[in-house]
Amino acid sequence: MAGRKAKPRQLGFAFRTWGGARAGAGRPPNASVSGVSHLPRPSLSRHHPVHVTLSVTRGIKSLRGSAMFRTITRALAGARERFGFRLVHFSVEGVHLNILAEEQDRGALSRGVQGLSIRVAKAVNRRLARRGKVFADRYHARALRTPKETRWALRYVLHNARKHGHRIPAGFVDGYSSAPWFEGWQRPSTLAFIAGERFEGEKPVVSATTWLLRIGWRRAGLIDTDDAPGSSK
Repeated sequence: MAGRKAKPRQLGFAFRTWGGARAGAGRPPNASVSGVSHLPRPSLSRHHPVHVTLSVTRGIKSLRGSAMFRTITRALAGARERFGFRLVHFSVEGVHLNILAEEQDRGALSRGVQGLSIRVAKAVNRRLARRGKVFADRYHARALRTPKETRWALRYVLHNARKHGHRIPAGFVDGYSSAPWFEGWQRPSTLAFIAGERFEGEKPVVSATTWLLRIGWRRAGLIDTDDAPGSSK
């Protein structure tokens, strides 16, 4: 209708702010791999093993090497079963450690990982004649609740070297991991050879006590020595 006024409409305003939840705000992460949440961790059950990843700072070039491996495994042996924490499997890669662990009571995982991290960090710093942080940011932890999840984690940890492009010959297992102590290979242990470091000294891992890490994972099938994370086996 001619002469009819348009209905007034409220406009929105965009306010500028300093800080806040915008891209790039806040203190930059100090880890070579960042993004681990700082929210409170969910409670874990002593019946569920846990897959833990510890990443190193930018100042550490590589954890993978004969001398460094011996240094790290001696530290792991001293922290393998403390505070209700049990180290069952591990692999040493260039810039991170993969761990499969069990906790006997509430809070044992955080206490155990903290103790293990401190021991390994001190040992690495002594080896490199340096000071400062070795492991950056918080660790990443994933509870394993089913046989399939547990088998996946075992394969991922024990074959992690293949995932990162290290050359492991057919029929061999990674000597920079707990693979030599693993008893779930498809082929007889006498035919599972070791590629890399042959560890001598106190055993750095303990036997599993959870049903999932002892027996349950086998329901999803044994693991081939030539398997690799990401394959369909």
